[in-house]
Amino acid sequence: MSTPLLEVRDLVKHYKATGFLARKSPPVRAVDGVSFTVGKGETLGLVGESGCGKSTVGRTILRLQDATAGSVAFEGKDFFALQAAALRQARQRLQIIFQDPYSSLNPRMTIGDAIAEGMEIHRLAPRGEIPARVARLLEEVGLDPDYSTRYPHEFSGGQRQRIGIARALAVEPAFIVCDEPVSALDVSVQAQVLNLLADLQARRGISYLFIAHDLAVVRQIAHRVAVMYLGRIVETGPTEDVLARPAHPYTKALLSAVPVPDPNTQRLRIVLPGDPPSPSNPPSGCAFHPRCPHPAKDARCTTERPLLHQIGAAQVACHHAGTAP
Repeated sequence: MSTPLLEVRDLVKHYKATGFLARKSPPVRAVDGVSFTVGKGETLGLVGESGCGKSTVGRTILRLQDATAGSVAFEGKDFFALQAAALRQARQRLQIIFQDPYSSLNPRMTIGDAIAEGMEIHRLAPRGEIPARVARLLEEVGLDPDYSTRYPHEFSGGQRQRIGIARALAVEPAFIVCDEPVSALDVSVQAQVLNLLADLQARRGISYLFIAHDLAVVRQIAHRVAVMYLGRIVETGPTEDVLARPAHPYTKALLSAVPVPDPNTQRLRIVLPGDPPSPSNPPSGCAFHPRCPHPAKDARCTTERPLLHQIGAAQVACHHAGTAP
């Protein structure tokens, strides 16, 4: 088996409390032991409800914030151990597309300057060749090269996200974290951006960590999917297998909430009781057990943390996965 492009092992990110009661307050366990791999030219979808820690995973593996524990290997090297020049060189190969296409762009820079900035920092081309490369990138993402002299406020949300994609591509990355890149866009524009990302992957062989809460979007673009709950992965496997035959009760609940574009189709809606627990005080055992509708749950669920184990083509962290719901 070939070496994965990216390998994340036991990633942990805790935030210390601040203020007057900081000493007595437990840390916020945003990410609490996450492991996964991403192969060359592959898309891994990372899904879960808001607050589960999926965006924190993306930012931590890029070292936009320091990890509390764990390791990230990128192209066979320990990414967390890199320093100075080696880190600068490696960062050229990892990029991010942010959720909000407007706030991620400097309103005082033309989009041509924004796209060219990475090329200049990493010295990827002589200064005289950069405008031509910017023009080619704008064409590649479906924008007019003449737009390079305009400012971000002159574009729609979908156009700004295309600019963000061009900026990420400017340094010729091998891996891109897509942090909910279509959630702020209209549905029709979402499809266009997803098709663009898929085309770019086919042409350039880029790998994506695609973070989303919309399972319909993940089904369209991801080869594999990992479902997160309260800082941990509870189910992972090939996208079609996980979405067609979910084994974890949380995955089943998420899928039951996906709208079906057919008024004649009836689907049983699984409504989970209560709210997600606080990540600063997670439940013992299985973090999902206070909301779990599985009738077979028992004392193990409250005392023993379930580990990912193989069920069919997927891996599931549930003591009763595979038994009748």
